[in-house]
Amino acid sequence: MGKQDSPKSPRPRSLIPDESSGLNDCQLRWTEMLKNNDPSLGRRISHWEKSTLVKSFENDNSVLKYTSFKGVCSGKRQIRWLRRHTKSILFTFTLMGFFLLLDSLMFSLFDPKFLKNIPPPRNEHSPKDRNAGYEYDQEKSPVMYSRLLHMAAVSLTERDADREETKFWKESYPQVAMWKPCADKKLKRAGTVNNRTGFILVSANGGLNQQRVAVCNAVAVASLLNATLVIPKFLYSNVWNDPSQFDDIYQEETFTNILKDDIDIVKELPSHLKSIDLKSIGSLVTDSELAKEATPDEYINNILPILLRNKIVHFLGFGNRLGFEQLPSRLQKLRCKCNFHALKFAPKIQKTGSLLVKRIRKYATERSMLENQLLGNFISTVVPFKTEASPSKYLALHLRFEVDMVAYSMCDFGGGINETKHLQSYREDHFPLLLERLKKTEPILPEDLRKMGRCPLTPEEAALVLAGLGFDRGTYIYLAGSHIYGGISRMLPLKSLYPNLVTKEDLLSPSELEPFNNFTSQLAALDFIACAVSDVFAITDSGSQLSNLVSGFRTYYGEGNYPTLRPIKKRLAAILQENSTIKWGSFDNRVKKMIEEGQRVRTREYGRSIYRQPRCKDCMCKHH
Repeated sequence: MGKQDSPKSPRPRSLIPDESSGLNDCQLRWTEMLKNNDPSLGRRISHWEKSTLVKSFENDNSVLKYTSFKGVCSGKRQIRWLRRHTKSILFTFTLMGFFLLLDSLMFSLFDPKFLKNIPPPRNEHSPKDRNAGYEYDQEKSPVMYSRLLHMAAVSLTERDADREETKFWKESYPQVAMWKPCADKKLKRAGTVNNRTGFILVSANGGLNQQRVAVCNAVAVASLLNATLVIPKFLYSNVWNDPSQFDDIYQEETFTNILKDDIDIVKELPSHLKSIDLKSIGSLVTDSELAKEATPDEYINNILPILLRNKIVHFLGFGNRLGFEQLPSRLQKLRCKCNFHALKFAPKIQKTGSLLVKRIRKYATERSMLENQLLGNFISTVVPFKTEASPSKYLALHLRFEVDMVAYSMCDFGGGINETKHLQSYREDHFPLLLERLKKTEPILPEDLRKMGRCPLTPEEAALVLAGLGFDRGTYIYLAGSHIYGGISRMLPLKSLYPNLVTKEDLLSPSELEPFNNFTSQLAALDFIACAVSDVFAITDSGSQLSNLVSGFRTYYGEGNYPTLRPIKKRLAAILQENSTIKWGSFDNRVKKMIEEGQRVRTREYGRSIYRQPRCKDCMCKHH
């Protein structure tokens, strides 16, 4: 028989108390503690001691006194044990407290509103779920990818702890630095002053960027037809509500001087041509009479005869009415010279633009050829805004999520039935022709439009892309663009992940913005500058004129130092469709590959705008 204290020894049945043995309540509790090895006894009691104590209740109260004495000795031993291990116990409790504090600190990094407003993960592609409970208020945000947003928040917190900087602050491919600006070289004139065919007037429509393209196209057409260009006029639009003219936005004298060796430019028509009714003599040409992206032959065959006959032609509208192919090299180069060299912003725009950039960057000296082109002498003359919180670099984000873009796309953005009704009402008021056209075609479901990459990115999707690329929570972001559809509630996911989000209205005082009030094109010029000189420029819609022109400037003057992020919406939609299952590591890896693909060094593709992709022999020079 083994020792009684051995783990293999069976417990003697005689030592197990029986509730029927007549023990009182106190004795029963005591024996129960013995059976369960209750730690309140002060130490572990051997089987022999248990047996002795049980028998004492049955036979002799004096034994109880003896066992009480043993309990006192046991307590003294416990005190001595506590004294010997005091430091270890204190260290254990201190370590536990530290981990609790660290957990609390990490949780506090999350915006409580953000966590409150994001619903639990669900099937993100159920139309019924997406349309439930939409409200137009500032307390509820339409969230389409709650699971990914939670993972993004955790990833950003970990990145903050690691202090790891993303590689996307720099160009992905160093070969971009091999391309240099060279469109400003002198060109051979198409004709002589004595052989001019007549005068060309242009009244350009649209906003700042559409008008800029129209001006440079007019310069190329004037050279093609050997005509004199009158300083272009800008049409007033109920959409843009801006009465600005050429010299309100650009430096007229600089424009004329830089192009004087290429074409003749005058401020206004000769007096004998001012009173002519151009429509009655057939010299008024509207957009409907010119093909979109017309070829040089169309101008020579259709416009030149009018010019030779009447000595004047007036292009009314002139939106995208000159193509990018079948054009002589000298005319392509002239377009680039106009856009990248001749069109300099007016002094008041340069001055305020310089102030805007300095309040983000906090510097007071010229930094690059790009900033010198856009800001001129004002780059070093304005005292920077004094704030210790201003970072040295920033990312500019152009969100194309205005109500007209959202409504026209026919996509679903997770805002529920109220949003659906509101957008349909907007289409009826502003896009009746679109609705008529849709009646004659087979409707495309909103989820299919998204898969095709035809939906503008939401602020939520833009935030996920930036988080996937590794931009940390402290990234300073300049937000360009008009009013975001949905307002503050729609911006909540982006603002929660990236709290350092500012606009020109945040950085400039009311008195500094006052000269630009009611001049939307001039305000857009400030956004143009802030985006163009940013350390990183992120676009959400490749069809945006501002995004195209800004990215073109960064390519032309960037010298390999101005990366642009272009999400491929079709690929991004495929990634986001896996919201309910994809892991964060897979998500950010696929997003990074998508952006790197868009940053590959390519020359201008056939049919592409030379204003967006100036990397070609007609506009830039490659140095090996």
